[in-house]
Amino acid sequence: MSVIRGTSLTGFRELVTECGGDPDALLRGAGIRPEDVGRFDAFFTYPAMMYAMESAAAATATPDFGLRLGTRQGIDILGPVGVAARTAPTVADALRTFEHYLAAYSPAIGVHVEPLPGDQLAFFEFAVLIAHPPAHPQTIDLSLGVALQVFRFMLGSHYAPTVVHLPHGPLISRAEYLRYFSCTTRFDEPRAGFTLPAADLERPLIQDDQAHRAVLTYLDTVIDRTDRTLRTSIRKLVRQLLPTGAATLPVIAAQFRLHPKSLQRRLAAEGTSFAALVDDVRREMTERYLRDTEVTLAHLARELGYAEQSVLTRSCRRWFGASPAALRNRWQSEPASAMPMQTWSGS
Repeated sequence: MSVIRGTSLTGFRELVTECGGDPDALLRGAGIRPEDVGRFDAFFTYPAMMYAMESAAAATATPDFGLRLGTRQGIDILGPVGVAARTAPTVADALRTFEHYLAAYSPAIGVHVEPLPGDQLAFFEFAVLIAHPPAHPQTIDLSLGVALQVFRFMLGSHYAPTVVHLPHGPLISRAEYLRYFSCTTRFDEPRAGFTLPAADLERPLIQDDQAHRAVLTYLDTVIDRTDRTLRTSIRKLVRQLLPTGAATLPVIAAQFRLHPKSLQRRLAAEGTSFAALVDDVRREMTERYLRDTEVTLAHLARELGYAEQSVLTRSCRRWFGASPAALRNRWQSEPASAMPMQTWSGS
């Protein structure tokens, strides 16, 4: 289910109004009822939220719309998930709570924390879990802006990560991104998130064991984990391993402690195959890189795990019927907010 709580657009109407736009018209144009915005008990689709964000930025000529909205939100928009995190013993425990229970806020997104080589740094990743999402740089900026507010809630109002990673090009000047995040900003990155000192994760929070356990018990009753298909997890691993050349059936199967033939049988039961998943992930990554970034075609070929750029060209012609350069020119000349709503129908 690609839905998200109504609190995800908290402050949207006020910000659009301040920027000279008509918030209710923009919301209805995205298929969102204005009265659902700001309500934790209301849902709309994640693609509809993406469309509302891109449309608002375009309609109000506010390229930093997502960042601005991020400053108006914080841990409270997450409802019980936020309560569970803020009552955890440490920052690491809070992030594990987000990782495990964020589906109660939206099953369309996820977060993950992993140590980086050397154990001095860690990477906090924000990921959109729906397949083939439309262009959504404003939503990424909003999400990382909210994540920054959450970190500042836990670690102090002036906290800054070491690096912020954005999977798109700059929407405003690099200096403005530096002022916003107070750290190095890297664009056109494979993943969205923060690099931060690993020691920060061990910092204690104001712990409340009783409240923490009570909220986790409640969340366990409301999260539907039955739709977590194997292919969803495999897609995530494939995205991570493609640049290393390790996105192979034996390697992926070993991650799930399955024999490769067993993995193939389980995927067949879900109506797909390992080769089809890898091809689909490559297609999705190609569209995002050509649409949202200026990375070279040689770099893109490496990200996809291709030995030669010519393989990328052949794949693009098979997938989209055009060369990578022609696709980039076409997609980057079409603003996301101008795309018809049917292209935003996520799954």
